[in-house]
Amino acid sequence: MNATSIATVSLSGDLAEKLQAIAAAGYDAVEVFENDFLTFDGSPRDVGKMITDLGLTICAFQPFRDFEGMPEPLRARTFARAERKFAIMNELGAELMLICSNVSPQSLGGIDRAAADFRELGALAAKYDVRVGFEALAWGRHVNDYRDAWEIVRRAGHERIGLILDSFHTLARHSPLEPIASIPGDRIFLVQLADAPKLDMDVLSWSRHFRCFPGQGDLAVADFVKAVEQTGYSGPLSHEIFNDQFRAGSARRLATDGMRSLIQLADQTKPHLPPRADILGVEFIEFALDEDTAHDLATLFSALGFRRTGTHRSKSVTRWSQGGINLVLNTEKDGFAQSHAIMHGPGVCAITLRVADVAQTMARARALKIAPFEQPVGPGEMEIPAIRGVGGSLIYFTEPKGSLAHIWEADFNPEAPTSSAPALLDSVDHISQSMDYEEMLSWLLFYTSLFALERVPQLAIADPAGLVESRPIVSPDGALRFVLNGSQATRTLSSRFVSEHFGSGVQHIAFAAPDIFAAVKAMRAAGLSFLDIPENYYEDLEARHGLDPDYIDALREHHILYDRDGDAEFLQVYTHVFAQRFFFEIVERRGGYVGFGAVNASVRLAAQAREARPVTMPRPLRD
Repeated sequence: MNATSIATVSLSGDLAEKLQAIAAAGYDAVEVFENDFLTFDGSPRDVGKMITDLGLTICAFQPFRDFEGMPEPLRARTFARAERKFAIMNELGAELMLICSNVSPQSLGGIDRAAADFRELGALAAKYDVRVGFEALAWGRHVNDYRDAWEIVRRAGHERIGLILDSFHTLARHSPLEPIASIPGDRIFLVQLADAPKLDMDVLSWSRHFRCFPGQGDLAVADFVKAVEQTGYSGPLSHEIFNDQFRAGSARRLATDGMRSLIQLADQTKPHLPPRADILGVEFIEFALDEDTAHDLATLFSALGFRRTGTHRSKSVTRWSQGGINLVLNTEKDGFAQSHAIMHGPGVCAITLRVADVAQTMARARALKIAPFEQPVGPGEMEIPAIRGVGGSLIYFTEPKGSLAHIWEADFNPEAPTSSAPALLDSVDHISQSMDYEEMLSWLLFYTSLFALERVPQLAIADPAGLVESRPIVSPDGALRFVLNGSQATRTLSSRFVSEHFGSGVQHIAFAAPDIFAAVKAMRAAGLSFLDIPENYYEDLEARHGLDPDYIDALREHHILYDRDGDAEFLQVYTHVFAQRFFFEIVERRGGYVGFGAVNASVRLAAQAREARPVTMPRPLRD
């Protein structure tokens, strides 16, 4: 794997905080962004020593702007500026300066003119024993393609002048990758990496606000790296990210994300890690609660058709089952679950996933810098491998073979179900997690780098208090679906979940029903009521889809929402919010429907907002 680097502009905080985060994440080097240096209260030597003391090197000092093609007297001034920067670099301990292509309206075009400027600059750089790399900005006035930048470097013909390649500037312009292979690797001085979502906007704004780490966007960064590898380039791979979310996030978390993205990228270009884990299903979902809340949730479970099927041999933990679903209620006074409940209130503290090979999954997690979790286990109890997940929750792993296939027999005393009624629900359809908006890209990378999950296009859902960004990630066979939600608006249901309960976590769980009408009818007979859906929704539903009036009446009676995509159909119904914390959804997919009923999300959110804060109609004014 190439040496790893990141530009300080990619992270939040002051220069010292950025460098500490970069070193803690395990990077080899750093690009010092000039503004970070200028705002630091210390000498260049102080900065250089701080970097060296952290075990880092400086792979570039950047950016130097508006150099090539300037007319006199501006040209002379650019050389004077460059010489001053070379002197600073000597004090810093930096030996490479990045020059990005000119955007000044006063600049003059012409490859030979630019090459002559760089040839002269190379001679000046030699006096200071430094090198200069030239990068084509995608919006450069005369040079906006790496092929033109390379031709300038080639014609300059100076050993101190080389090319800098940037994945964003290359891929954003849809520049072909094949010509990269013809560039000699020793003439490439630095390779910068950034991904980005596909957006229809000007390239400058796209670059300045929406870059992200490889694996978080939609650009073909792996193909770009493969093209670079054909040149024989052996220098650093360095992140240069401009992103509003990153500027508001934790520097340490983001630096770790960056390293994780580089590790995954290296595995994509030259596979060397255990493969991404295939999720075979959800083994169980664990809830941490106090005894009173646990009693209320057990009552809700019973109404949903779950039956208590086991009691832990040594802990205050019970198992509830139905179809292929297992839920665990944990009211232990000590241990992780209790700590989670104290910190976050009642809710999901752990998800256990069934994977093909637990050892391989844990090995990949460790390679990706995902922290394992360990806690003491009692005599005779099974130790289940786990990692830290969203909001400090846990993700445990089981597998179809070996001892981890027998966790229920090992840790639980079985209980015979009190009813032989057929299961109303058969599997976990999806798990929805709410988080700070700034964390969404981090958790997207976490899930997709470790598991064989694919991204579904992000959706913007209208909550009465603002927009919620929703990002589904799904396994190819539908064995598991996660939905990540975040909002920049502070009073949306998603944001209040995070702020009022001290952190991210599972906000709702959707169960799949083979027959949603039969399930809801049985649940209502057991005393369960569902989220009230306004009459206007069903009037519009009839108009949009031309459904049979009797079918509309059945949907209305049972508070079921409906969506259709071609011949595929989706039906969904929601419980009321439990303990002001989380809720359940029951869904039925027909004809291969693959979505999540996004068209109904705003209706559901409005209904939940009314329940949380009942609306009082204003009294009419009197004469």
